[in-house]
Amino acid sequence: MNRIFVRFIGPVFLSIAFAGALVYGVITLLFGEPIKENAARQAAPQIFLLEQYIDKAPGDEWLQRLNKVREVSQVKFDLIPLRTALLQLDDKQRAILMDGAVVIDVPGRAFYRRVDLTGYRYVDSENDVLYAQDLPIDRWQFLKIEMLRYVLVALVLLVPLAFWSRTHWREVQALARVTEKFGDGELAARANTPSSSSVFPLSVQINQMAERISQLLTSQKQLLHAVSHELRTPIARLEFALEILQDSGVEPKNRQRIDAMRGDLYELNSLVSELLNLAKMEQQHELQLQSFSAQMFVQNCVDSLPPMRSEVQLATVLDSSAMSLIGDQRLVTRATQNLLKNAMKYAATQIIFSVNESKNGYVITVEDDGIGVPEEEREKIFEAFHRLDRSRDRNTGGFGLGLSIVRQIVQMHHGSVEVDTATIGGARFRLYFPH
Repeated sequence: MNRIFVRFIGPVFLSIAFAGALVYGVITLLFGEPIKENAARQAAPQIFLLEQYIDKAPGDEWLQRLNKVREVSQVKFDLIPLRTALLQLDDKQRAILMDGAVVIDVPGRAFYRRVDLTGYRYVDSENDVLYAQDLPIDRWQFLKIEMLRYVLVALVLLVPLAFWSRTHWREVQALARVTEKFGDGELAARANTPSSSSVFPLSVQINQMAERISQLLTSQKQLLHAVSHELRTPIARLEFALEILQDSGVEPKNRQRIDAMRGDLYELNSLVSELLNLAKMEQQHELQLQSFSAQMFVQNCVDSLPPMRSEVQLATVLDSSAMSLIGDQRLVTRATQNLLKNAMKYAATQIIFSVNESKNGYVITVEDDGIGVPEEEREKIFEAFHRLDRSRDRNTGGFGLGLSIVRQIVQMHHGSVEVDTATIGGARFRLYFPH
């Protein structure tokens, strides 16, 4: 839908209406009220009959001609006292009537005029007023014509506006599609807007911004990948050196130091592996979508977990053993295992792992009875290298990359992830995957 054009329709009609009211007011101020002028034109035949036929009669025949007109005319002509007529008119109309001119009553479809000012027609005729009713005055006809005129003007204005806005809307939509593609990871997406377009400067800015972002992301990925690979070699050398040193017969106190150093190397090696996994996730755009058994998925996730502490129990919940899931099975499994491993670190006694069908897909839920996640931290924990607090050292808190990988996997599937408080007291993570 051309929203630009739709938004213009109301203002255009309001502007035309305002212009019409303004024109009417100016014309009324300068030349008199148009409705009354139109009513005077419609009543002109009856006024002409009065002035050119009835008034042309000699004084003693004036009433006779009036009666003849009464017999053949559809307009009702009456004689009323002057004082009665004055009571029915406003001050301006009274002055016109007293001067002997015709006073037209548009709403009443009538006109007033004194018989004469001197009593020439008949005895006491200066105190009578000729009151003509049921005149062929249709004030709504004038209003309808004016309304039709302004509507036609508005439609004529809207036609070129529609063509202009249609082109403009298409160009804006094209820019929106480019930004959407770029946001979905297509870093090569660019706007191809002609220089004659009104949105060309905007498209240039979008392309420049996209180019800078693309360069920064590419440089970041290359650096991350290169550094991670380069660290492998010195880590391997250190591990080899520690093995040699361990076998060379060192004193017991030095063996403890060697074990601590080996633990640090293991931690560093794990960090490099996580960085490489994160880089691979950022570079992967194509998903291997397939349908797979939810029951087998749950079983594989549980079987791949490291040994669990004896005091922690893991419970699994599945809507149906025949339930099927759709997605990249390897990536969905990876995201779920990251959540399960995270729950294993912080759970006190219980972990609940469930897979449920939803209205538009399925939901994977992992909850524990640990310390939970503070509400103000629930968005930040999905950022790379973000850890809740210093109390969670690397023995429990990891490197802050696992949840970042989880969010990337879910976003690649066009799903969403959320964290809140579990029914058993700790943290509850929910992954929403669409069909």
